[in-house]
Amino acid sequence: MNTNRKTAIIAGILFITATAASLLGTGFTGSILDAPDYLIKIFANQNQIIIGVLLKFIAAGTSAGIAISLYPILRKYNEGLALGSVGFRLIEGVFYIVAALGLLSLLSLSQEYASAGSPAASTFQILGTLMLAVRNWASQLGVIAFTVGALMYYYVFYQSKLIPRFISGWGFIGAALSLAAVLLTFFDQLVPFSTVFILFNFPIFLQEMVLAVWLIVKGFNPSAIASGAAKTETN
Repeated sequence: MNTNRKTAIIAGILFITATAASLLGTGFTGSILDAPDYLIKIFANQNQIIIGVLLKFIAAGTSAGIAISLYPILRKYNEGLALGSVGFRLIEGVFYIVAALGLLSLLSLSQEYASAGSPAASTFQILGTLMLAVRNWASQLGVIAFTVGALMYYYVFYQSKLIPRFISGWGFIGAALSLAAVLLTFFDQLVPFSTVFILFNFPIFLQEMVLAVWLIVKGFNPSAIASGAAKTETN
């Protein structure tokens, strides 16, 4: 198995791992954080929160790993965009780590809240609201970094024909829709995780799973790889 084939398989596995970890992490913590009495819920479901945090850390590492693994291939066709995609997906990982640390802070706050009793409840609620806001903003900024990085490498994929153009074109459109959804939430035009929000994000979710399977089973287009190698030698 040559290096390019190994790179395709690694990238495919990372795509699946990053998506699965992100979705599972949200699944473990979403209903708890959305509850009106979330501080009590967090304290009562500490193990669930910790699992969610660990999954978010995994999502952060694998998200950055996708662009890093693709960089040696993509730089042969457009080094600037390949490097940019790595930078933005590293930024994405940093924001996800900040969001995970926000969850851990909420866990500590909920423990103090449970032992303090009602006299100081209002103070804890204010702190909890602030920590939750930091966590939510970090998550949304992480999605923006993801979409910008994805737009960069899908453009290179489309241009180079390393994968079928319908997959790379689909990815470009899906990433643009996901970016639009997050920006709309910034201006209170869309509710996070509403039906419309999910519909905006579903295309990129489905596309990345299709891309992952394609990379694992088929790998990169051999003729495009040869073209990239020839271009590198010429340069």
